[in-house]
Amino acid sequence: MPANTTASSPKKKKGRRARLLVFFLVLALVAGVGYGTYWSISTVRASYPQTNGTIKLAGLKGQVEVRRDSFGIPQIYADSDEDLFRAQGFVQAQDRFWEMDVRRHMTAGRLSEMFGSGQVETDAFLRTLGWRQVAEREYETKLSPDTKKYLQAYAEGVNAYLKGKDGKELSVEYAALSFANDYKPEQWTPVDSVAWLKAMAWDLRGNMQDEIDRSLLTSRLTEKKIKDLYPEYPYDRNKPIVQEGGISPATGKFDPDAKPSDVSGNGGQGSAAGAAQGLNSQLAALSKTLDTIPSLLGPSGSGIGSNSWVVSGRYTTTDKPLLANDPHLAPQLPSVWYQMGLHCRTVSPSCQYDTAGYTFSGTPGVIIGHNQNIAWGFTNLGADVTDLYLEKLSGDSYEVGGEEKKLTTRKEVIKVAGESSKTITVRSTGHGPLVSDRSSELEKVGQQAPVSNAAPDRGAGYAVALQWTALQPGRSMDAVFELNRAKDFKSFRAAAKNFEVPSQNLVYADAEGHIGYQAPGTIPVRAKGDGSVPAPGWDPAYKWKGFVPFDELPYEFDPERGYIVTANQAVVDAKKYRYLLTKDYGYGTRSQRINDLIESKIQGGGKISTEDMRTMQMDNSSEIAKLLTPYLLKIDISDPYVREAQKLLEGWDYTQEPDSGAAAYFNAVWRNVLKLAFGNKLPKELRVEGECLNVRPADSSAPDDELSERVRECGQRDTESAQPDGGDRWFEVVRRILKDEKNEWWRAPAGRTEKAATNRDQLLARAMDDARWELTAKLGKDASSWSWGRLHQLTLKNQTLGTDGPGFLQFVLNRGPWNLGGGEAAVNAAGWNAAGGYGVIWVPSMRMVVNVGDWDKSRWINLSGASGHAYSAHYTDQTDKWAKGELLDWAYGEQAVKAKTVDTLKLTP
Repeated sequence: MPANTTASSPKKKKGRRARLLVFFLVLALVAGVGYGTYWSISTVRASYPQTNGTIKLAGLKGQVEVRRDSFGIPQIYADSDEDLFRAQGFVQAQDRFWEMDVRRHMTAGRLSEMFGSGQVETDAFLRTLGWRQVAEREYETKLSPDTKKYLQAYAEGVNAYLKGKDGKELSVEYAALSFANDYKPEQWTPVDSVAWLKAMAWDLRGNMQDEIDRSLLTSRLTEKKIKDLYPEYPYDRNKPIVQEGGISPATGKFDPDAKPSDVSGNGGQGSAAGAAQGLNSQLAALSKTLDTIPSLLGPSGSGIGSNSWVVSGRYTTTDKPLLANDPHLAPQLPSVWYQMGLHCRTVSPSCQYDTAGYTFSGTPGVIIGHNQNIAWGFTNLGADVTDLYLEKLSGDSYEVGGEEKKLTTRKEVIKVAGESSKTITVRSTGHGPLVSDRSSELEKVGQQAPVSNAAPDRGAGYAVALQWTALQPGRSMDAVFELNRAKDFKSFRAAAKNFEVPSQNLVYADAEGHIGYQAPGTIPVRAKGDGSVPAPGWDPAYKWKGFVPFDELPYEFDPERGYIVTANQAVVDAKKYRYLLTKDYGYGTRSQRINDLIESKIQGGGKISTEDMRTMQMDNSSEIAKLLTPYLLKIDISDPYVREAQKLLEGWDYTQEPDSGAAAYFNAVWRNVLKLAFGNKLPKELRVEGECLNVRPADSSAPDDELSERVRECGQRDTESAQPDGGDRWFEVVRRILKDEKNEWWRAPAGRTEKAATNRDQLLARAMDDARWELTAKLGKDASSWSWGRLHQLTLKNQTLGTDGPGFLQFVLNRGPWNLGGGEAAVNAAGWNAAGGYGVIWVPSMRMVVNVGDWDKSRWINLSGASGHAYSAHYTDQTDKWAKGELLDWAYGEQAVKAKTVDTLKLTP
């Protein structure tokens, strides 16, 4: 399909396109499947949801209204909590049941039941983690009676929709799947909803990939060079979230008004490097296994995160706070978010909710949004809540403190569509499940891992166990409902206390004019070690000794500066806080840019409007371009074709608009600088799969440009997680060596036609040359015709059949490409991995600007649309607007909703 570069089509055109898609789908299924079965138009349209008229819904106590606007976004009105959530389950199932069903099979490790033997390895890993078992324990032992009632009501609503429907009446994906197997959807259960929060926690789990990568680097790099690639956070340049306060010596609690003081040792947690320098290259097998797990929220990388900030009414045109949020997650179709309003006609003890925002299909309540009193947003805190432990095994036991302890085991049976079931054994130590059991290569993990002299004999090798806070039952589902009901900062913090996993930055504003921030989550306190590398499981000194008390976690309330910015930067200055939250924050490039944009407006005497907040969300400025471009322009280029490209950078304002030729060339240069200076020197386990190089032998210490003998090695890492990914960690790495012209990192060996680089300017010149010819191949010989958007494209893919299904089905289910601006670590974070290419791999998955107190003037947008039905007019009807940075009006009050309503469905007892 050609790239989409225009705004959303009128509704009439959307309807025509939907009809064409239906017609094409019928032809494709008749011609492509080849089963001789005739698919009529009525068969394909069977899953269209009813959005007008009346439907009887068992279990309702009273009538419920579902009002949808012209984008298909539903607002539900009811007279009791249970009716509200029962209707939510019904409505989400109408629009998104395929997505919900796939999600619950993923969280339970049952994808093979739907998609066959290709998913057995994934299921085995997920069964080993045991998300479903944890969710069951959570539901049975942790959640409040009210939460259980809401979950049960939601499940009843979903099941009411399923009743009497076969596959093709639920979605076209079931119709296609029926040709491969006889899969039938099961009834929805409350635990299906709870388990989804475990998937959310997995994708936002923190620094596990960094922990693996640091260990893999030891096969080729010295400790000093590894330290170069993981520089300290630049507190002097990029401000942390919490800039005021500290733990009060008097109360032992975090106090926003307390004066912070220097703290040494972070609670006594030292480095683990002396005990376990890291795992050898065989840890790549674990990394490869992780790549096979569905990354529902986004790939792992230092540039990934989210933006959320709030500005006090003191500095806004509305005289009330404005709150913005845009979580950066994996692009998928339909979007991970589902917009919705949940309204009690009269808020009372029996009907307590009047909230709207972004929900997860399959989970009741609103995850991000506002109610009649407060608004809230999320970004990933990035706390280090996972640790890998090397375990010394002997038969069915493992060693701890010189003693042998029995492994815990359980059998798991994986049903496989069209084949016999597979049985696996899950083994666990006191730290957690042995993730090394899930790969034939992983059985040998740790065979050559550097460890201290005190380590036990490795024998056939160490196993690897995973300890992770989300494998303990918690109350995050309670927190969702408590946030939805919160009335003020006190009740907001009480809700945050129960939001245990994943650990998120919570930003707050209320109709009384207050703003705030809370860092919640179950964050471990390590007796020894800092979580940056795998720890020796046999040494009890490395165990977790507890968790950071909630009262000591950082928060802010009405800070003097008048605004709060969270964008995955450091939460608090580590030197002034007694607990270690993580060693691997993002490096604050986006957050500081937002800080600067707000400050420039305030210092200029202006006030910030809703439109200003939207404009900030779309800021495309490249901080690495500001740093590196002056050096590139000083390079004396003799080749006229390369000089033509270099001229694009002259006078460039460093913004990455879709039509910018300068942005295209700079980003290509940046990609090649990273490759030459760093990427080609990394072990194969971190480089892009299939990319082969002649490199120095692992046991050679000679610089790359002085080697006479080389070996051929091919990369092994998925394109979305390979290094160097070009995130703001790499900005910081380059910043620290940029003025050192002869730094060893600037050396690069000769190529087939290129001379060896021995200093910075030679390497930059070579990167400029390589970038010129790379873009010539991709975009054409005429540099004046280049544009960033042609390189930097987004294609939205259905996460199952749209990725691995037959080609004709992918055509039906997928959409795009769109030519995008923005980029790596820009506020408009249309992310790409510099090691893997220029394609967009994570995005602002939604954007909202909440006009606190005057709620109907709020604005919002979703990545795709409300519907998960590929031929619906609401499948991607928001995407063109999203790509342009436009926002939709967000009706909240009853009169505003009525004015926007185009379809009304009545659900009756």
